[in-house]
Amino acid sequence: MDIEILSKRLERLEERSAHQEQSIEELLDVVNEQQKSIETLRRESSRLKEELKQVEDIAVNGEQHEPPPPHY
Repeated sequence: MDIEILSKRLERLEERSAHQEQSIEELLDVVNEQQKSIETLRRESSRLKEELKQVEDIAVNGEQHEPPPPHY
């Protein structure tokens, strides 16, 4: 192989590597955003589970016993 062929091959490999690095960075951004969304959904799910449990307790035990308003 002569130097010109090797030089062109090296150039193509460098271009390919640069594109792959760009793709990896973009994918990392997507993964980070998805992780944030997952954490938000987990917190919301936990909150909703607790809320549902309270509603179920009220349904099983009858009316919810709330303290009287402050003016009493």
